[in-house]
Amino acid sequence: MSKIKDFVKEAMARHNARSVAGLTLRNSAGDIDQSTLGYQIAIDTLTFIKKQVTEQKFYEIAPADYLPIAVGDGAFAQNILTNLVVNASGDFEAGIINQGSANDRLAMADTGIASKTMRVVNWAKAVGYSVFEIEQALQANNWDIIESKHRARKKNWDLGIQKVAFLGSLTDGTNVPGLLTQSTVNSDISTITKTISSMSTSEFATFVAAVIAAYQSNCVYTAMPTHFLIPQDDWVGLATPLSTVYPSISKLEYLKKAFNEIVPGGVTLMPLVYSIPAYNTTYSINKHRYVMYRKDPETLRMDIPVDYTVTQPNTYNNFQFQDAAYGQFTGVGVYRPLEVLYFDF
Repeated sequence: MSKIKDFVKEAMARHNARSVAGLTLRNSAGDIDQSTLGYQIAIDTLTFIKKQVTEQKFYEIAPADYLPIAVGDGAFAQNILTNLVVNASGDFEAGIINQGSANDRLAMADTGIASKTMRVVNWAKAVGYSVFEIEQALQANNWDIIESKHRARKKNWDLGIQKVAFLGSLTDGTNVPGLLTQSTVNSDISTITKTISSMSTSEFATFVAAVIAAYQSNCVYTAMPTHFLIPQDDWVGLATPLSTVYPSISKLEYLKKAFNEIVPGGVTLMPLVYSIPAYNTTYSINKHRYVMYRKDPETLRMDIPVDYTVTQPNTYNNFQFQDAAYGQFTGVGVYRPLEVLYFDF
C-alpha cells in the first residue's frame, strides 16, 4: 500500500497536481450516458475547470434505524441458526389439585425448542487501476481516481445492504427476504384502503381507532408495536390539516399524539420509499405496504457476520493494481411473525 501511495505522490508532484475526491456527474436514474464518460473533454481558452466536483446521489437511509442489525456474529459461517423456545405447559387450571387427590398424577409443565435458519451470503468485489489511469486522472488535475473507485465500491455495498434489508435478494428472495417480503407475516387489507393523507376526517378517525387494535389482535395481545412505516409518497402529504375545524393540527401530528397515548413509550413513525408500488413491483409486492412491528432483536433481526473489509492492494507487474473488498450478510429473519403486520392496498 505504501508503494502505491509513494507512486501516486511522486506522479502528482511531477504534474503539480492536487487530489480532490469526487465522482462523475450522474444521478441514480442514470440520465447521463455512460458512453460519454472519460477524461478527454473539449474546451477552449476561456474554459475554467473547477477543482470541485459533483457526486452522484442515491436514496440512502440507515437500515439500523429501522430494524436491529447484528454485526460480527457467526463470521464466515454459511448459516445462522436461532433457537425458538416454546412453552408447552398447557392450561394453568390443569394444575389445580383437590384435597385427597394429592397422590394422583400431576399435570406436567414442559418446554420445547424449534429453530429458524438464515442463509449467509458471501459478497466480494475488486477494484483495479493502471498507471495509465492514474497518470491521466492526474492530468485532469481535479479527480482522485483511486479514492473514487474505492468510494464507489463502498457505496455499492451500503446501497446493497440497504435494499436487502427492506426488499431482500432479487435472485434468492426465499432464503434472503427483507422486512417487506416476509412470507410468514400476515397482511391486513381492510384497515388501510387508501393513502392516510387522502383520508377524510371521518375516515382518518376510523383508521386511528382501528390500526393499533388490528396489530394487537394479530399478535393475540402479547405485544405493543414500536414502529410504523409509511410509504414515502403518503408521508409527504401528512402535513395536511386534520380537519377544517382544526387547521393548525396536521394528520401526522395527531397520529403521533394518538399513538403516544395508546402505546407506552409511543410509536416511531418513519417514511420508506420501498413501500411505494413503483419501487417494490420487481419484488412481487406491487402495492402500498405499511408495516407495523416491534423493533426487538428477539422479534426480527438482520445479521452481517462479516462487515465490509478491504484487502491489501497488490500488483504482479507494477503497472496494474488491484484489491478486493468482501463481506457477509443475511436477509431479515422474523422470529415472532405475529409481532409484524403488513397493511396493504
